[in-house]
Amino acid sequence: MGPFDARAEPGWVETGVARAVRTWTVPAKYRQMRNPVACDAVALAAAREHWADHCAVCHGNNGSGQTMFGRGMYPKPPDMRTDQTRTQSDGELYSTIKYGVRLTGMPAFGEPGDHDHSSWALVCLIRHLPEMTPDEELAMRAMNPKTEADREEERQEEEFLNGGTPPATATPVHRH
Repeated sequence: MGPFDARAEPGWVETGVARAVRTWTVPAKYRQMRNPVACDAVALAAAREHWADHCAVCHGNNGSGQTMFGRGMYPKPPDMRTDQTRTQSDGELYSTIKYGVRLTGMPAFGEPGDHDHSSWALVCLIRHLPEMTPDEELAMRAMNPKTEADREEERQEEEFLNGGTPPATATPVHRH
């Protein structure tokens, strides 16, 4: 592993500097914002669907960051369940979702304006990640993007379960 290998973990100095810079770049008005979305079952369900489709490829359905893409990024996606993420204000989390983070893999998401409901609902989900149930995570897995091969395998499995014959050649699918 070389000194510039993206799989390497950053040292404490690099991590501290990155956190300080991130905090410094969030405008003061966002640091003070509180989530206007009620973090109820409806908001969490919508946020889980959005997260599974847009965020999980890097952050994982459970927020760990332990995905094929997440492990290969530098800087790594943070574990969204830790105090280092959870102690950020609602507005800081919202700003990161909405505007992204330059020089990282975090793109800007959300609609124009400061009251993007789906981004605020994601803040609810981030707060909920440490308490996520296995059933919630399983439901999210079903909402993750699928390749054509994944969809074909599911179709064949469904056909077989409904009394059809198994395919002549099964193609193994590798899950990440």
